[in-house]
Amino acid sequence: MGPIKKIQYNCKQATFLIEKKLIDKLTLREKIELHIHLAGCSVCRVFDKQSQLINKMVQQFLKSSNNSDVHLNAGFKQDLQQRIEEELNKK
Repeated sequence: MGPIKKIQYNCKQATFLIEKKLIDKLTLREKIELHIHLAGCSVCRVFDKQSQLINKMVQQFLKSSNNSDVHLNAGFKQDLQQRIEEELNKK
């Protein structure tokens, strides 16, 4: 695997771990891998901060909402999923 491909893989793995840590605990190995990657990758550090902020804002919205039946409409979710897949498939 060439150096560019390795960096891309590491960033993909790092973004996965960043999102995973928002909903679940990371293993010790995952924590170490993420810490090492974030020490050298400013792009992933920004992504980490943005993910934490978005997660915090969503949690605050859900807590402040008196309506316990908050849902995104199906069309919005489908559009969002398509946009995410398009971004992930860019080369």
